[in-house]
Amino acid sequence: MWEPIPDCRCIKSVRTREGTREGGLVDDEAVVIARVRAGEPEAYAELVRAHTAVALRAAVACGAGPEAEDVVQQAFFKAYRSLGRFKEGAAFRPWLLRIVVNETRNTVRSAGRQRAVADREADLLGGEPLIPESADPAVAAEERERSRRLLDALDGLAEDHRQVVIHRYLLELDEAETAAALGWPRGTVKSRLSRALKKLGLVLEGGEERG
Repeated sequence: MWEPIPDCRCIKSVRTREGTREGGLVDDEAVVIARVRAGEPEAYAELVRAHTAVALRAAVACGAGPEAEDVVQQAFFKAYRSLGRFKEGAAFRPWLLRIVVNETRNTVRSAGRQRAVADREADLLGGEPLIPESADPAVAAEERERSRRLLDALDGLAEDHRQVVIHRYLLELDEAETAAALGWPRGTVKSRLSRALKKLGLVLEGGEERG
């Protein structure tokens, strides 16, 4: 069994805004995974650097709160230990996110709490603001209010609807990646997303009860 590499223990040092992954994208994940399987565990650092940001967003969006970094660290460790069972040719990111979501659920369940919407919003925005500092204060305030209302509405959806919206839009996965991350057929992703967006729109307009 491989030993965990130091990078898996240093999630705090590589926290980045989604879309600006530290270290850049991995050119060929299959090659990197093959190197790790062949006895080069230090190669796993490339996957850690490439996917830490989106893994943190997934953990926060699913309610990990202050434990998000610990959840992601544990998820990377579990993914590392499970690489021997990773399907050759599959995409690493949705597979990793499935582990992150499961680890988050276990953490939230064991803690016996749910995250407050305001705190989750602050974590999702992260250290690097999504609204430019030069933006008009009124516009910035309006954007923050829209984000708050959206996250509040998301919390009101059924779990399967909430998860499909989170994966498709907050985590920016495509349909196939969302299906892989959630373990659903692509048709299920499409139908649940359609229903979720319809319910979300009605909730935001105040025209339907949540659920």
